[in-house]
Amino acid sequence: MPDTTAARQVARRFAVSVVFVAASFVSVPVAFALTGVASPPAPSAAPSALLPGLNVPSPRPTAPDITDRTDGTTASGPVRAQPAHMPFYVATRGQTTIYLLGTLHVGYPDDYPASMPFRAPILGALDASPTLALEISPDDLLVSQDEVSKYGTCRVPCLQRALPDALWKRLEARLRSNPAMLDDISRSRPWLASMLVETVDTIKAGFQTEYGSEAQLQNVYLRPRGRVVGLETISEQISAFTRLTQAQQREMLEQDLVQTPAENIADVKELHRLWRIGDADALKAWDDAKTEKIARSKVLAAQIDNRVVYDRNYRFVARTVLLAAPNRPIFVAIGALHLGGKRGVLALLRKRGFVVEPA
Repeated sequence: MPDTTAARQVARRFAVSVVFVAASFVSVPVAFALTGVASPPAPSAAPSALLPGLNVPSPRPTAPDITDRTDGTTASGPVRAQPAHMPFYVATRGQTTIYLLGTLHVGYPDDYPASMPFRAPILGALDASPTLALEISPDDLLVSQDEVSKYGTCRVPCLQRALPDALWKRLEARLRSNPAMLDDISRSRPWLASMLVETVDTIKAGFQTEYGSEAQLQNVYLRPRGRVVGLETISEQISAFTRLTQAQQREMLEQDLVQTPAENIADVKELHRLWRIGDADALKAWDDAKTEKIARSKVLAAQIDNRVVYDRNYRFVARTVLLAAPNRPIFVAIGALHLGGKRGVLALLRKRGFVVEPA
């Protein structure tokens, strides 16, 4: 099957809980019909403003970015786009500091204005941190497409055999206008088919992977001798889905087909809006309410969340704490839905004695 990176998109809760490789095996004609081609953003200026106590020089002035969209006008001219607020927190325990950013793996250009792609406290924290920790490392991301294809696809069409006839017919009806996509999805396991259905709606909403938080963070993380690491391997991440039972995987796909594409697009945009505001607990509460609404089986839905979200939260926290050291801050950037809630990363850090505050 032809390879492409153009359709590495995921939607709603999986857009912010797993890496954006789910749709990496979609064939080139399908992906380009859905997404088109966009150029990656240029590397941004060095960090400027600081968190309290950080001593980092200000950057050289940059020329105005005339390509930024504006949200309106004033008497003096256009209102310049501002970076998204994003969920951003500082956890401290003694001399140990952990910076935590809730990411979206897809985004819009307006989320990261070229003149200042992140808020001043985020840029200052990046500059102060010898280590940037993502869900998976850049090296793992390079091989992720092969791993997704290996564990998420079949050599011949197999999805129809894995689904009840009624569910397969609903999927056929949803993709009737896109036979090439249906052909690709027919060779996927149910968990990946679910993510690909969500992918279609995410792409229709205009989101792009080059404006995902991780890509933009690596554009500005220019610290000499700084290192970028992963908090889990690509095998561990994919196993969160491959270890789901067939019933659980079918529940995922059922949820994706409950609403119309227009309703799913509206949800993606609402999630993005809440992410821009930057309250991790509000984000998680919204997503929990959404799951409650669309779940076909509450029991199966809870089991999926345990595997895909909460088990990984414990792993993220354990490995973050191992990487953290006194007077050597670590900057952690993981899907925003992993942060908030009673079993979120912020709560788990508090249980370990950290003081966690928004920044």
